[in-house]
Amino acid sequence: MTQSYVIIGDGVAGSSAAETLREEEPDADITVITDEGEALYNRILIKEFAKGKLPEAPISIHDESWYQEREIDLELNTLVVDIDVDEHTIETHEGDVVSWDKLLLAMGGTPTQLPVDNSDAEGVHHFWTFQDARAIKSHIEEADSSVVVGAGLLGIDLAAITAAQDVEGKYLMRGDCWWRYALSEEGAEIIHEALRERDVEPVFQSGVDHFETDGDGRVTTAVDPNGDEYDADFVGIAIGLNFNTEILQDTPIETDTGIVVDEYMRTNHEDVFAAGDITEFEDLILGERAQNGAWGSAKEQGSIAAQNMVDYGSEPFEWVSSYSITHFDFPFLSFGHPTLGDDEAEAKYSDTEWRRLAFKDGRIVGGVLIGDLSPQTKFKQLMREQRVVADQKDVLMQETFELDELDLEETPAE
Repeated sequence: MTQSYVIIGDGVAGSSAAETLREEEPDADITVITDEGEALYNRILIKEFAKGKLPEAPISIHDESWYQEREIDLELNTLVVDIDVDEHTIETHEGDVVSWDKLLLAMGGTPTQLPVDNSDAEGVHHFWTFQDARAIKSHIEEADSSVVVGAGLLGIDLAAITAAQDVEGKYLMRGDCWWRYALSEEGAEIIHEALRERDVEPVFQSGVDHFETDGDGRVTTAVDPNGDEYDADFVGIAIGLNFNTEILQDTPIETDTGIVVDEYMRTNHEDVFAAGDITEFEDLILGERAQNGAWGSAKEQGSIAAQNMVDYGSEPFEWVSSYSITHFDFPFLSFGHPTLGDDEAEAKYSDTEWRRLAFKDGRIVGGVLIGDLSPQTKFKQLMREQRVVADQKDVLMQETFELDELDLEETPAE
C-alpha cells in the first residue's frame, strides 16, 4: 500500500525531508504544507538582500516547478489549525482534512515580540522571513536613524543592514557586550569596533522601556530603562523565537521549549517526527538534549528525519553545526554549542583575531573563531570523536597547532 507523508513547513528542514522521502520512496504520496506564500528560499542570504547587496533572484532555491517535477504536492498560504494523531489527520484553515501515515513537524518559530508599549508601531520590524526582509529593505532605504535591539546572531544582521544602508544607528544591549553568553568582553570588542566604524554605536546596560510614536503611529524614539532617548524612524528587534508548538497543546506530542525528539528525530509518537530549529533533539555529541537553528543543522535534520520515517533507526542525527557572519572585514564563525559547557579557554592574537572554546566534561562542545577560521576542522573533529582535551588548553590556544601535538592516546570518553 502506498505510504502518505505530510510535512508541515517548507523551510530547509521540510524541503530537505521532502527531497529525501522522494528519493527513498518513489511511489509515496508526499505533501508539503506552509503558511508562507513562496517556496523554499535561502534564509542566510535574505540579509544580503536587505543590505542591498543582492537582488531577489539568487535567494529563491526552489520554485513551484521543483515540487511538481518530483510529484510533491506543495500547499502555499495554508495554515494547519488542527492535528489529530489518533486519526492521523491534519486540518487546514480552509477546513480541508489531509490524512497521513507519517507526519513531519518542521514549522519553525515566530519572532518574539518585545513586551513594551508601541512595539507594534509602524517602523518596528522583526527579521525572519523573506517578506520581513523586503519590508526592512524598503523602509531602511528611506530612514535617517535606527535602533536595533537584541544582542545575538539575528540582531547583528539587523545592525549590519542599517550600516550597509548608511543609516546611523544605536545597538541597544542588556549586558556589557554583544552575544555575552558566547563571547567575553575582549572578544566582543572586535565586533563592537567594527560596528562603530560603520556608524552603529553599541549601547551597553540598555534595552527598551517603551517606544514613542508620532500622530500617525510611526515610531520616532526608543526610550531605554535608564530614561535615555534615541531617535529612531527605523527599529529592528531580534530577541529570539517563540517556537510554533501551540498547535500541539491538545495532542500527546511531548513539547518543552520546542518539540522533543530522539536522535532519530522521532517524537514520543511512533508516526510523528520533527526537524529544524523547533526540535529539542538528543545531541549525541553534547550528551544532552539541545536545540540548534543553524541552516546546515536544519537541512541535515530534515534528511535524517525522512530516512527514519521510511526506516526507523536507520540513521541517527549527529552533527556539528556552524554559523558564520560575513558583515565585516574579518571572518567570524561559531560552531557547536558555544554558550554551553562547564569550562572555557580563550586567546586573542591581534585586533581582529580571537578564539574561544567551550568544554563540558573535558570535551569541546562549541566555540567561536574570529579572524582565523583555519582551526575549525580540527576542533570539529575533536568534538565528533568526543576527545577529552580540556587539560591541554595550552596547545589548543596556540595560534597554530596540529592534532598530533595533543595527547589523544586515551579512548574517547563514553
